[in-house]
Amino acid sequence: MCGIVGVAGNTLPSREMFIRMRDSLRHRGPDDEGMWWSNDGRVALGHRRLSIIDLSPGGRQPMSDRSNRLRIVFNGEIYNYLELRAELAQRGHEFRTASDTEVILEAYLEWGNDALSHLNGMFALAIYDLAERRLLVARDRAGEKPLYYRIHAGSLAFASELKALLTDPSAPRALDRDALEFYLAFGYVPESRCLLSGFRKLPQAHALSFAVDSGEVQAWPYWTLPQPDGRAVEEPVLLEELQRLIEDSVRLRLIADVPVGIMLSGGVDSSVITALAARCSAKPLKTFTISFPGHGQFDEARHAQTVAAHCGTEHVELAAAPATIDLIPDLVRQFDEPIADSSMVPTYLVSRLIRQHATVALGGDGGDEVFGGYLHHSWVQQQDRVGSWVPAPARRAARAAASTLLPVGTKGRNYLLGLTAERPYNIVQFNVLLDAHARERLLAPLGVRPSIQPEAWKAALCGDRRTVLQQTTALDFRSYLVDDILVKVDRASMLSSLEVRAPFLDPRIIEFAFGSVPDHLRATPTERKVLLRKLGAKLLPPSLDLRRKQGFSLPLRSWFKGDWGRYMKDVLTNDDSILDRRAVMQLFAGQRVGFTNMHRLFALAMLELWRREFRVSSVAQSAEAQPELLPLV
Repeated sequence: MCGIVGVAGNTLPSREMFIRMRDSLRHRGPDDEGMWWSNDGRVALGHRRLSIIDLSPGGRQPMSDRSNRLRIVFNGEIYNYLELRAELAQRGHEFRTASDTEVILEAYLEWGNDALSHLNGMFALAIYDLAERRLLVARDRAGEKPLYYRIHAGSLAFASELKALLTDPSAPRALDRDALEFYLAFGYVPESRCLLSGFRKLPQAHALSFAVDSGEVQAWPYWTLPQPDGRAVEEPVLLEELQRLIEDSVRLRLIADVPVGIMLSGGVDSSVITALAARCSAKPLKTFTISFPGHGQFDEARHAQTVAAHCGTEHVELAAAPATIDLIPDLVRQFDEPIADSSMVPTYLVSRLIRQHATVALGGDGGDEVFGGYLHHSWVQQQDRVGSWVPAPARRAARAAASTLLPVGTKGRNYLLGLTAERPYNIVQFNVLLDAHARERLLAPLGVRPSIQPEAWKAALCGDRRTVLQQTTALDFRSYLVDDILVKVDRASMLSSLEVRAPFLDPRIIEFAFGSVPDHLRATPTERKVLLRKLGAKLLPPSLDLRRKQGFSLPLRSWFKGDWGRYMKDVLTNDDSILDRRAVMQLFAGQRVGFTNMHRLFALAMLELWRREFRVSSVAQSAEAQPELLPLV
């Protein structure tokens, strides 16, 4: 795992500035650093290294191929690099190192841009082709590794984290009004958008080409989520294939030249990973969890202990205390853009714990999105049945009444709004943080209206799927997974210089789940993760409750009554806030009388803390006012 940065085109920063950009990513790669500057001064590539594979100096980056035609900086891991290396050797390629980075270079020489489709891994990479004078940047299929970029004045600048690009004092620091609307709607900024005007994120499974001389830019998806193949396959066959795929994915992700551990929450996802890792590993495994003593449903420690004992792992447990509010400013600084996911705190804590024992950890991320594990995956199917019985005029009337008469935070409000919405807006509604009316009130002081409706954007992502379950799982994979879950895991773990690997996001498993597993073995109106739980029942102790859904979550409601609530209130009532104070205080008042607004207030506090940390102007701007940005993909 590493941090990468680069600039190409007409205008490059000074070498001193570029080194500061690179070294702002030191937490991503504390072991080594490297820099390459082209002879013509048109391309600069920088790298911070966390040594995982080939710990020798041969693995240093930026790396060149044998002919010196290519230069690469690469963040991530290519899990099938040994198989690719063998195939490329048969085709006449020679290797000087034992690194997966060199395999990417030789794959590019063999297949060009199509090399991306051969890679099984998590990655953000940039390859400069000196012969074609072209820079290729790309991101992995699921979007596990981040890549921010800016196109300005005939130059392209990119980095693993936004803070590296903001090291340049001339970088713009104004809010993007449309991206702000998305953040308040969903608690994260999706796809290629960025909360700072003038910047973009490369979407999952996308590549971008930049011609250094002309400044021409092209972006394209090199992979898309598969459609169901329609084949009827017996359940035992699917179960056997699922176990084979996960076991092989885990085997590949255990390959490292450094110690490896497992994040174990005690839920079915991380427990299945642990059970199969115990089978694959020739060495004793270490598992790690975080507990919240005295907080009942949030304390998963006993379940993790049960799994660890069953699998024979060396188990380490960290007890968290409410004082972890002190970590929030550090996490705001690390996350580049705010997200409303308070589980960033336990994710960071368990990452910090693991890093004392290992450099790599396996986790269960992706299991819910791929196999249908969220409660709303059942809800949308229930709603689809009930909604067909209710006439459209009655649904519209009920929706209008619920929207105006039920305050934000009322339990069941989102479910009722979803129940009365037309498909696919019903799918979108379940996970809306703040609806359009609440957003309008909160942002009234800005005086600038958005040019896009976030709910409509999400609804459009459902259009290429037939069933309601296919639509909602594809939507979660394309938005919530990549822009919340994977952001949380990447930034929180990288702050501790820990590499986290997600076996469920192996491309073969993604394609199997979306292409071959029928709806009734993913989620039904009453069950979730059906096929995966059947595998869990086969591998895990009978006493383990496989229907639980918890993970690393905070007891936020309880903590909000103490230091957390006081801290959030101080942040949100500051005179410098861009939010309408009356609307904010109504959310606090609702929380005091029993509404569930703590996550909304956490989201708003993270926004304000982020804005102060990065000195972001309160003058909002729209992405459409930035002509040199690529269109949203």
